[in-house]
Amino acid sequence: MAAAVVAQRLDGLRDEPRSGAPRIIEDARIAAVIVRTLESVPPDATHWSSRGMSRARGLSVSSVQRIWRAFGLQPHRLETFKLSTDLDFAAKSLPLARTGALDRSQPMRPMREAY
Repeated sequence: MAAAVVAQRLDGLRDEPRSGAPRIIEDARIAAVIVRTLESVPPDATHWSSRGMSRARGLSVSSVQRIWRAFGLQPHRLETFKLSTDLDFAAKSLPLARTGALDRSQPMRPMREAY
C-alpha cells in the first residue's frame, strides 16, 4: 500500500473495487422511498409500514427495511404532539403532573401541598 501511495501520489489513496454484487437499486429509487416516507402517509393508515411501502414503490420488503435502516427512518415512531381541546385541560392536568412527578422522582419523601 505504501508503495502505491508513493508511486501514484493522491490517486494511490482511492479505494480499489471491492468484492460482492453491485447495487441493484438506483439512487433515484432510494430517494423516492425516502421522500415518500417523510412527506406522505398511506391512504389507509397513519404511517408507512415496510410492506405498504414495498407495494407502493415496487421493491422488496427487505430492501425498504435496509433503506430505512441506512437513513435512520422509523415511520412507526411518530414525533407529534396533540394538545387537548378541553378548555380546562391545564387546570385539570396540573395537580396530576405535580403529584405524578413527585411520586416518580422522590418516592420516599412524604406528599405535601403544592404551592
